[in-house]
Amino acid sequence: MKVKKDKSVEGLFWVNRKIATKNLVKRKRVYGEKLVKVGKDEFRLWDPTRSKLGAAIMRDCLDLGFKSNSKVLYLGAASGTTVSHVSDMLPDGRVYALDVAPRVVRELLSVAEDRENLFPLIFNANIPNSYANLIEDVDVVFQDVAQKNQVQILVKNCDVFLKKGGYALLALKARSVDVTKKPGQVFEVARQELSKYFKVLRMVKLEPFEKDHAFFVLKKL
Repeated sequence: MKVKKDKSVEGLFWVNRKIATKNLVKRKRVYGEKLVKVGKDEFRLWDPTRSKLGAAIMRDCLDLGFKSNSKVLYLGAASGTTVSHVSDMLPDGRVYALDVAPRVVRELLSVAEDRENLFPLIFNANIPNSYANLIEDVDVVFQDVAQKNQVQILVKNCDVFLKKGGYALLALKARSVDVTKKPGQVFEVARQELSKYFKVLRMVKLEPFEKDHAFFVLKKL
């Protein structure tokens, strides 16, 4: 079994040419992923077809702003598939995982039980001031909220929580923004709007892992 630590992305490993993270909670799966034991370490294989961040990494988005002690605000955490990998990657950091749906937050709470760096929150990402007293300034804001105003949600949260020079990561679903336009047109409009608030470091389409999605890597001005 060949394991290689990625030199660009903090906490990312390649196990037999598949992306993986070192499991913070040994012998425990989150979404049915494969566990691979190598020596004293255990790795969780990361399925890029079930994770926008995983898909972005496979599309060579490697400058993500993560450090082992980074503080991250994750908007649209759902049941914790991707969040759990981010938790693995940042063992000395904190991951504030927010979602508005009670059912998925219950599942997220179960994931967080054994992860001291994961803090689930049930709030509407459209109203960042409603949870501003619960979250410190963060190094990275990640957003995977498939709503029409995806760009505005990111901007509002970064204005409140993201440190100057911090990274913003956006998984943009074109069909949630405007079904009447081609995805490429939606992505370009979003890029132009985002460039008013951030330096756009990278934009990639997530095919073949996700249809009609683009991933933006941004830096706060």
